[in-house]
Amino acid sequence: MKKDWWRGAVVYQVYPRSFKDSNGDGIGDIKGITQKLDYIKSLGVDAIWVSPFFPSPMKDFGYDVSDYQGVDPMFGNVADFDEMLAEAHKRDIKIVIDMVLSHTSDQHDWFTESRSSRNNPKADWFVWADAKPDGSPPNNWQSVFGGPSWEFDMRRGQYYMHNFLKEQPDLNLHSPQVRKALLDSCRFWLNRGVDGFRLDAVTHFFHSRGMKDNPVNPNPRPSSFNINFPVPFSMQLHENNVQIPETISFAEEFRAMLDEYKDRMAVAEVGGEDGVAIAARLTQGPKRLHTAYNFSLISGSKASMNHIRWALEEHAKHGKDSWPSWAFSNHDVVRVASRWGMDKHAGDPAFARMLMTVLCSLRGTPFIYQGEELGLTDAKIQFDEIQDPWGKYLYPMWQGRDGCRTPMPWTEGGKHAGFSSGKKTWLPIPAEHRKASVANQEKDKQSPLHFTRAFLAWRKAQDALVTGDMDFLPCSDDDMLAFTRGDNKSGKLVCLFNLSAQAKSYDLHHAPKDGASLFAFGAQTGHADGRTIRLPPFGFYFGRLPS
Repeated sequence: MKKDWWRGAVVYQVYPRSFKDSNGDGIGDIKGITQKLDYIKSLGVDAIWVSPFFPSPMKDFGYDVSDYQGVDPMFGNVADFDEMLAEAHKRDIKIVIDMVLSHTSDQHDWFTESRSSRNNPKADWFVWADAKPDGSPPNNWQSVFGGPSWEFDMRRGQYYMHNFLKEQPDLNLHSPQVRKALLDSCRFWLNRGVDGFRLDAVTHFFHSRGMKDNPVNPNPRPSSFNINFPVPFSMQLHENNVQIPETISFAEEFRAMLDEYKDRMAVAEVGGEDGVAIAARLTQGPKRLHTAYNFSLISGSKASMNHIRWALEEHAKHGKDSWPSWAFSNHDVVRVASRWGMDKHAGDPAFARMLMTVLCSLRGTPFIYQGEELGLTDAKIQFDEIQDPWGKYLYPMWQGRDGCRTPMPWTEGGKHAGFSSGKKTWLPIPAEHRKASVANQEKDKQSPLHFTRAFLAWRKAQDALVTGDMDFLPCSDDDMLAFTRGDNKSGKLVCLFNLSAQAKSYDLHHAPKDGASLFAFGAQTGHADGRTIRLPPFGFYFGRLPS
């Protein structure tokens, strides 16, 4: 693959617990991923992002790491990982692994030593602070998962900071020793041959040394995670527990480490209301991270031309030389088929096919979450089945993140839909997912699965869609998306999408060279009548504009 293989590549996210169980314990594992590499290859993707598989108490299902240089026995061992990596590379698939550098588990050896006293060699490896005179926390910072960002530790007689669960103490990245230890852990995997990293929770890397209170947010918005009211975390402006200049400096330090190796990359996860702008700044120029995605397109309840256009134009405004990444779904949010389809279109194969064309036509690197190629909806989880600690905290306002984490349905029949031979799976597999199984969709040539394969194969041959420029076309209908990809020298593609269940039409300034769409797939394909493009419900059209 080309040197900048990540630029415009299609990345498939695997959540190991839920992809394929190879040993019958009801939990997916690394050998299970290896067994399904031919399936992943058949999709036409270029890389796999593997969510955390490191040793962990699993309080936050792997995002509480207790050892950065190992594999949790639940998932296998390092030899299993090496085998998966080698088999992926044989198939020309890159492997990107999740690195959680903002915090560890409270059972990590580093934290055990740090909490033991105030003068041990790792005393400042985590964020510690004295209580106020009345015994209350050092300041008003709030945890994303609810409650103060502080937990009092009796052994040390101080509070430690945690942006997420209390079992996830925040590392003090102001310490050069901490940054070196983290980079050395990354080198461990680079030396094994991994092709890159997905960096979790980048905006939580640094805090203000002054520990000042955050100011009040005068316009708190409801949480983007299906909660219809503001929560304490959103009631503050995060001026002191999020420090972007230091994060950018560390991004440059991280990039310098990556550049010691050939053809490696890093993609950052960037949250917050300013996530689009921060993502652009973190990836601006060749000395910072290669790319980043933000939460602008993995939140919200409706597919909207105005919102998609805002996100891409906002990124371009803040990062002229930045390459973005985009996702509609991942392991933290309601699946896009349910979130944007709501009750009306969730589970509609035509809606799922349209979403895949939109995601993979935007300028940037698209990330496809496992099951998105099947059009899976978010599963309904009963309270006694909820595993997600955040879901338990928020229920019944929201069931948490388990709905997007249920096991992959490989077959309709069988005890556990081909995912596991065990007695029980860690999360249930809903009946509607069984019907949308891989095996069923293999037999249906109009299925979202066959569509994904066909579209990604066609996209790979379209340089304009892979790395071309992007310009939005005028559009007054919020259910229509219209833009061009490419440039005047090599030619431009016009890309049109109907985000609604009603037929639409769009008038171009110039008629495309051919009336038929360059990519066609059954009844969803639009066509040109001169300058007028007619789009069926959830339809799309790709045409080449005259020079």
